[in-house]
Amino acid sequence: MTVLLWIAVLSLLVWLWLACCHGSFWRTDVRLPPRRPPARWPQVAVVVPARDEAQVLPLSLPSLLAQKYPGRARVILVDDHSSDGTGALAAALGRPEGLELTVTTPPPLPPGWTGKLWALRHGVELAGPDAEYLLLTDADIAHGPDSLAELVSAAESDRRDLVSQMARLRVETGWERLIVPAFVYFFAQLYPFRRSNRPGARTAAAAGGCSLVRREALERAGGVAAIRGAVIDDVSLARAVKAAGGRIWLGLAEQVDSVRPYPRLAQLWRMVSRSAYAQLRHSPLLLAGTVLGLALVYLVPPAATVAGLVAGHGAVAAAGGAAWALMTGTFLPMLRYYRQPAPAALLLPFTASLYLLMTVDSAVQHWRGRGAEWKGRTY
Repeated sequence: MTVLLWIAVLSLLVWLWLACCHGSFWRTDVRLPPRRPPARWPQVAVVVPARDEAQVLPLSLPSLLAQKYPGRARVILVDDHSSDGTGALAAALGRPEGLELTVTTPPPLPPGWTGKLWALRHGVELAGPDAEYLLLTDADIAHGPDSLAELVSAAESDRRDLVSQMARLRVETGWERLIVPAFVYFFAQLYPFRRSNRPGARTAAAAGGCSLVRREALERAGGVAAIRGAVIDDVSLARAVKAAGGRIWLGLAEQVDSVRPYPRLAQLWRMVSRSAYAQLRHSPLLLAGTVLGLALVYLVPPAATVAGLVAGHGAVAAAGGAAWALMTGTFLPMLRYYRQPAPAALLLPFTASLYLLMTVDSAVQHWRGRGAEWKGRTY
């Protein structure tokens, strides 16, 4: 029990540091605050890359076309060579009373580019130099009617070059309720929002589903071409803009929702595993460290608690229980944000074990040549 005691104490110390010194990652109050409207509303182009998105477009595209934006705005949907009629469906969803809609198709994908970023580049070029801001949003993201106006107000009033909101993902099925809140919690732990939003801090992150970027800042950062091969394109974009001297902001959304369903574990598994090993820069050493770190932080607390109680070793049980309590407490705000019951926080170690397996599977798929595979393409 002596070895287990030291491991449990180490886990507890890690949790004390995470809870108190890691950018308050667990708090969910980083939201777009109310802002005064700008004196002049800048022109905006909304760029939507879409590949085989006919299932979700009827739920998302109308919300963009119905934006109540006081200035001039247009929507550019880039049909990335879909096979399910995405382009034709998008054109049919356009309406005279909504924002102007352009549906276009990019040239064939060149080497060195991911499909999404090639589509984004095409849309950005089509937007033209008059578009002062570009809202880069995914085809599965639905926006509240004031979403665009609030994003622009935040960017203008705070002089931000990139304003991004993490869309509220769907939590209707059992697997979605188990996996999704933890997914956002782990992302915030990896990239604490407050630290990312601080000028001069090394941390930089954005959410690809909803990112408003100032055109000048994007050009200073090298344009979309600067991140053309990135699998995790949102974080890469934030890093590029911040490295070029731009001010960035990332928070949780209240008017931006993902409408993509993930009813089965296999779909959620693929969502995580397709980019997990890329996040580790395809390093076996970082993979080993991540597996050990996940085990120490998330699996040791419940294991030590149970082992200590069974063996009658109070110190082990106390250290493990305290670490588990800190883990549970930091997860509760995210569960409240997703309107999930508080007792679900006790399942976080089990969910973390699934993420550990997803990360290992991501590496295995990469070694097999099927790493970042998405909609018929492998990068």
